Amino acid sequence: MTLRISRPARVLSASLAAGVLAPLVAAAAPAAAATPQVACTSGKAGLAAKLQQDITTALKNRKGTIAVGLYDRTTKTTCSLRSTSAYDSASVVKVTVLATLLWDAKKQNRYLTQREADLAKAMITKSDNSATSTLWKQLGLTKVKGFLTAAGMTKTVPGSGGYWGLTQINVKDEQKLLSLITAKNSVLSDNSRAYILKLMNTVVASQRWGTPAGAPSSVKVHVKNGWLSRATHGWRVHSVGAFKGGGHDYYISVLTQDNSTMDYGVATIQSVAKVIHKDLVPTTAVPQRYTPTSTPREAFPAVPAE
Repeated sequence: MTLRISRPARVLSASLAAGVLAPLVAAAAPAAAATPQVACTSGKAGLAAKLQQDITTALKNRKGTIAVGLYDRTTKTTCSLRSTSAYDSASVVKVTVLATLLWDAKKQNRYLTQREADLAKAMITKSDNSATSTLWKQLGLTKVKGFLTAAGMTKTVPGSGGYWGLTQINVKDEQKLLSLITAKNSVLSDNSRAYILKLMNTVVASQRWGTPAGAPSSVKVHVKNGWLSRATHGWRVHSVGAFKGGGHDYYISVLTQDNSTMDYGVATIQSVAKVIHKDLVPTTAVPQRYTPTSTPREAFPAVPAE
């Protein structure tokens, strides 16, 4: 079979790591019933209604199929949209791979080897596909599924045949993962959580797009993004992020598909992120210490000719 890598022409010159080959698998199609609405609850008076209105407005003229999850521990605020709809994971699954590696090491009462640490750093900070494939193969599906069970991520289905980029994920499970990473629990050790957050805080500049958009300077940013283009459902573009500061401790997952281009998906995610940060952490200062890159880059799995 002749292989090709589907990507926009403007990223042909990007330095992409060796990808994993992905068979043609369509993500679960959303129901054809009434269009889902953003639903929010909060322990802070007026915040749920404001977030619901602002997220809805941000998505009003956006095409594609968009899923959103938000939780803020400080105000006990939750927002969700299509939280159980399945999407191909692309590189967002790399956080799960790292969590599985650390969970397994904890069970064996050992530290990561230098080789594993080097692979983990490349996988998260540079979204290196080769490093991910190496760790995915080392762990095997049994350990990945074991972590998912321990984490309560019951609807996440690992990609078969080594095709980690086609792992099926949803917002509900991604929010569970972010919750484990950002608060003390029995699944991940405190050192493991700190390690994951450190790597998510030091991703290369060209990949710091998505959920961090609009985060004020008082908020520390941790992010992992992913994208993948297929003949069905177009571009999948995702971003998950954890944020702490400005009196808040919150995390956001935005999964999208049916995007016409990668940039369109990025813009959709960032329109949602900006209103969430604004509503949770209002500021009269310059609203963000970081400007989303106009040329987002990320290694993504190769796909067979379709």
